Amino acid sequence: MSAAKSARTLLVTGSSGLIGSEVVEYFCSLGWTVHGLDNNMRADFFGLQGDTRWNQKRLSERHPDFRHHEIDIRDRSAVLDCIDALAPAAIVHAAAQPSHDLAASRPFDDFDVNASGTLNLLEATRRHAPEAVFVYMSTNKVYGDAPNRIALKELPTRWEYDDPAYEAGIGEDFPIDKSMHSLFGASKLAADVMVQEYGRYFGIRTCCLRGGCLTGPNHSGVELHGFLSYLVKCNVEGRTYRVYGYQGKQVRDNIHSHDVARFIHAFIEKPRPGEVYNIGGGRANSCSILEAFDRISSISGKPMQHEYVDDHRAGDHICYISDLSRMRSHYPSWEITRTLDDIFAEIHRAAVTR
Repeated sequence: MSAAKSARTLLVTGSSGLIGSEVVEYFCSLGWTVHGLDNNMRADFFGLQGDTRWNQKRLSERHPDFRHHEIDIRDRSAVLDCIDALAPAAIVHAAAQPSHDLAASRPFDDFDVNASGTLNLLEATRRHAPEAVFVYMSTNKVYGDAPNRIALKELPTRWEYDDPAYEAGIGEDFPIDKSMHSLFGASKLAADVMVQEYGRYFGIRTCCLRGGCLTGPNHSGVELHGFLSYLVKCNVEGRTYRVYGYQGKQVRDNIHSHDVARFIHAFIEKPRPGEVYNIGGGRANSCSILEAFDRISSISGKPMQHEYVDDHRAGDHICYISDLSRMRSHYPSWEITRTLDDIFAEIHRAAVTR
């Protein structure tokens, strides 16, 4: 492959998922040649509701410069051969087993996908595309349940930090050990640290994006993963949404997948090896489950059917808001462009038309 061609070639893992598909669309719109790795493991993990073939088909039909590859990232030789053949200028690794609960019932699959799959990609990059920029979609679950130790205050519809040190949210210097992560959080943390190490030890231009609630209209949300997408789907279809603990006042900061893709582009343009960023919607885009119920009901005109389970998920966060200061400092041209109102409206529109 010529240098000119590879300079505009991007490889995306999990290309039929929420972030992967958004990255495919974003870079195709910029004229890049984009290759996607996805074997629809989400359907294996979550059943028919998690199937992403519809998204793969949509991307192939809309973007002539997109190429799909039916590759499982656990297949080491296939990953090595793929990156050797493509020599991409950048790799966005968005493939994952994303569920706390599923990790506990399928621990080998969880670790093999999240940790070993990431190592396969990193080593293939080091051997065959050492100049490539490598962006890894990590998770805020690498902090385990340690954020629950922050002093909180209970408000009518949400929990909120009661410590001025966290007014802007949680920063990248927050501790990652001595807490309960869930097996999912542990496998993602193993990959996160490995991505950093390939940046610091080998000089690969890597970064970890520790996502808050990543969301958008192209999410195949299910009960075990995909908070807003699944919640809106339940409202539109008149299904019952189960609330697990904390009185439904647990808080998440929500970022649209388009804004994630925009930051990835900014990083690829000016990479910083071994970097880590907490990426989420920040305080302005935060909401609790109860507040989300009110928002979607006001849009759809339908009451939210829900039931309460007085037992929170192990390792779950009571309140999590990402401090975006580091991202904004390193990339001052990047900013959140989709408000919480925008996000709800887009997901609702997709739910009623798909």
